[in-house]
Amino acid sequence: MKKTVAILALAALGAGVASQAMAQQSPWQIRARAVNINPADKSDPVGGVGPADQITVSNKTIPEVDITYFLTPNLAAELILTYPQKHKVYLSGTNIGTFKHLPPTLTLQYHFTPGAQFSPYVGAGVNYTRIGSVKLLNGAGDLDNNSFGFALQAGVDFKLDKNWSINLDVKKVQIRSDVMVGGAKVSEVKVDPLLVGVGLGYRF
Repeated sequence: MKKTVAILALAALGAGVASQAMAQQSPWQIRARAVNINPADKSDPVGGVGPADQITVSNKTIPEVDITYFLTPNLAAELILTYPQKHKVYLSGTNIGTFKHLPPTLTLQYHFTPGAQFSPYVGAGVNYTRIGSVKLLNGAGDLDNNSFGFALQAGVDFKLDKNWSINLDVKKVQIRSDVMVGGAKVSEVKVDPLLVGVGLGYRF
């Protein structure tokens, strides 16, 4: 009987220590990723001429930083940030200019196995893209400056130690803009990129 009581006491003490350690763990996490942007390259035919006369946007690999706050062990909010990115624009394969975009994205994530060495998650949220520095058709073309859309996310963290982890992340983001020439809309470009990233995370 005494042995049983001692075992239960040790188990309770161990659980208390584990709970205290979890309580002391910061809810903040930061990651740095290298992300490849692969646009969907779908647009309305320019002037309704035909499928060959479509606008496409160049692929690009960019740096990205995200800040995550864990609301509970399973639920987290993630803000994804970068600096304005420059893309080339093509019409039927011919370069017609460039633009820059700044696409902060906020997602709500569900982490399936928080604290485990292998921790997958899914997320969904919203994206706001600010488009600027538009240089199309020698100044004759323009893009709508604001884009609001949905974002879907899936990824996994591979825990290296208490604080550090390797992260793999995939996002699909809705980014669209009207294409204007001489003040008239001639097309809608659907960038809708797939973003595939790999990086390093730190849990404070």
